[in-house]
Amino acid sequence: MARTPSNMLELGTKAPDFSLPDPHGNIHTRDQIAGEHGLLVVFYCNHCPFVKHIRERFVQVSNEYMEKGIGFVAINSNDAENYPDDAPEKMAEEMERYGYLFPYLFDETQETARAYDAACTPDFYLFDKDLKLAYRGQFDDSRPGNNELVTGADLKAAMEALIAGEKPPQDQKPSIGCNIKWKQ
Repeated sequence: MARTPSNMLELGTKAPDFSLPDPHGNIHTRDQIAGEHGLLVVFYCNHCPFVKHIRERFVQVSNEYMEKGIGFVAINSNDAENYPDDAPEKMAEEMERYGYLFPYLFDETQETARAYDAACTPDFYLFDKDLKLAYRGQFDDSRPGNNELVTGADLKAAMEALIAGEKPPQDQKPSIGCNIKWKQ
């Protein structure tokens, strides 16, 4: 299993705009999804063991923090031709199976992943209410096989800071996951 770290985009970077379809063909944009206190963009997929490891807890955290004014979106930028488990029809099954309330979008051209300098799945980007990057990094210290509980502690602390009108801690650890499956 590959262990690719986040690229750690510079804090303060403006959230790149996007207009992407969900598996049902509905188009979603950055500005539609952003919440009162910010926007969480995660690069995500179905088949990655790192995503599977946090998936259930991530859905719980997303439900809790969407109610607190953070917009959530998951974006799958993987090459679905070579990785059919990440194709839109499989994304729809994933959404239904795990009860995703946030949009799960398909970045077929991979332009959005490139705009965010995304490297792995999961790769988290938390933007403040002005859509400036406030946190990029890991969900928490848990990884497949390390026996750490999946809590979402790092991401939750960053979101709590934004909700309180504060800056998240500057000591941010990169996310680790499978590399994005780029088209050749």
